[in-house]
Amino acid sequence: MPRPRILVINPNSNPAVTQGLEEALKPLGFEGGPELVCQSLAEGPFGIESQADVDGVAMPLRKLVEGDNSSAAFVIACYSDPGLQVCREGTDRPVFGIAECGVLTALARAETFGVIAIAQRSIPRHMRYLRQMGLTDRLAGERPLNMSVAETASGEGTLAKMIEVGRALRDEDGARAIVMGCAGMARHRRPLEDALKIPVIDPTQAAVTMALGTVQFSAH
Repeated sequence: MPRPRILVINPNSNPAVTQGLEEALKPLGFEGGPELVCQSLAEGPFGIESQADVDGVAMPLRKLVEGDNSSAAFVIACYSDPGLQVCREGTDRPVFGIAECGVLTALARAETFGVIAIAQRSIPRHMRYLRQMGLTDRLAGERPLNMSVAETASGEGTLAKMIEVGRALRDEDGARAIVMGCAGMARHRRPLEDALKIPVIDPTQAAVTMALGTVQFSAH
């Protein structure tokens, strides 16, 4: 029997972000386990940095999910969870959003969590989502890097800025776990956790871990 496949969709068209996802997910691959495939959304913007970007990729994501008859599960690898509900309507297979999964994982690790956002204008969008989830009482705070998605994925100085913001979330806001609020930050998880000495959640790793469990248990 062929291995089941989990498709991890980067809704932007930046190949550096997709490559970072592939690297971050390597520890989750194991012999005989589901195949992990990372794919950029060709129709997506270079970075999803506004509500217009989020809304604009929803239907292309739905089309991609509906047209895929090979994958056992899907992960939408953007912290705004674009198109999550419309994609779930388009398939009977599980679809995971990294923001939802990242926050739920943080809640399993600590009483309070903080979020590192790429930019100040991302924060109201994230807060709306947390209110919908009913989880704002566990949020210690959210602070921005004020960088672009491309800069977080490959720019110099990103880790140093993330450490600075992470320390503020920990020491000033009281966060006991940190969620990285952009898929482009994936390669910085381990060094950030080493610097902060508290759990740091890469939401894409969290979502794919949930997808792996779902696919494995459904196959046995």
